[in-house]
Amino acid sequence: MAYTTINKPSDYFNTVLYTGNNSSPRTITGVGFQPDMNWSKIRSEANDHWVSDAVRGANKIIRPNGTNDELVNGSGGYISSFNSDGYVIASGSANNNNFNKSSGTMVSWNWKAGTSFTNDASGTGIGSIDSAGSFNNDSGFSIVSYTGTGTAGTIKHGLSTAPSMIIAKMRNSAEDWGVYHKSLGASKYINLNTTNAVESSTSRWNGVEPTSSVFSVNNHAAINGSSNTYIAYCFAEKKGFSKFGSYTGVNSITDNSFIYLGFSPAWVMIKKTNGTNDWGIFDNKRNSFNPTGLALDASNSNAESVNGTIDMLSNGFKVRSDSGLTGDGEYIYMAFAEAPLVGSNNVPCTAR
Repeated sequence: MAYTTINKPSDYFNTVLYTGNNSSPRTITGVGFQPDMNWSKIRSEANDHWVSDAVRGANKIIRPNGTNDELVNGSGGYISSFNSDGYVIASGSANNNNFNKSSGTMVSWNWKAGTSFTNDASGTGIGSIDSAGSFNNDSGFSIVSYTGTGTAGTIKHGLSTAPSMIIAKMRNSAEDWGVYHKSLGASKYINLNTTNAVESSTSRWNGVEPTSSVFSVNNHAAINGSSNTYIAYCFAEKKGFSKFGSYTGVNSITDNSFIYLGFSPAWVMIKKTNGTNDWGIFDNKRNSFNPTGLALDASNSNAESVNGTIDMLSNGFKVRSDSGLTGDGEYIYMAFAEAPLVGSNNVPCTAR
């Protein structure tokens, strides 16, 4: 059996860099596929992170670093449409600061789903709460839209394997982002938009682990309030393409943790779970050589800065800092590949 069926990870996840020019409309190309989820951030100054997706509609944005409800046609600009190699951005009623500020340096992270689904739970017998969305079983990614019931239940996620990580947000009102991570388990949760440590509670994921068909929710407003609308991004681990796990960091630059992934990472997000640290995001485009130090923080709007360092290696990443985002403590991570260690074409990955 091949080590992985994904020889070219950039067919499913890709990072794109560009510089703003204040034009409208402006087409951003180079993604390599039609993005079904886009996460964008201006690197050169403080401004919110913005997430758009094809299920809610390209022009509807939510902010990972805030509790705000969904924004339609943002006054600071928005994505007007997705296309086969990227997306089109438009100026808002006030300015272009969100996606295309003049001379601003931008990063966008893009994921592919692509196959639509709808589920009438009472008709199919799958789950107890109706859902709809888009999925890609090859890469283990799905986008799920649902309306809350206020009662504990289960939701079809569209994938053929259990998600290792779920990131969910209420769309129609202000509320925290809820995160399930397999290393924490369904009796705990952590917020994407805060620096808070992990919380022990079944109020979000009902203490029930996801299955190959559904994930479970309790009745907390962040996840399943009555008549509220939600979006959930589900990620299942795929060998050679994505990995979700945990590690223990130590106060050492020379002998800190090495995390084996089975691929050279293109994107890594790290969060300390037993302390108040940001969610640090590193990628291979903003950081083209080791040590990889330019981080963006999902839980705040800060400009790009050096805040902890890692080495991106041919088979994983090595923590190279004893402070900032990557010091001592317990951490969870999610990572996506630049190249698998060895693909089904038997071409080995090399280090930087």
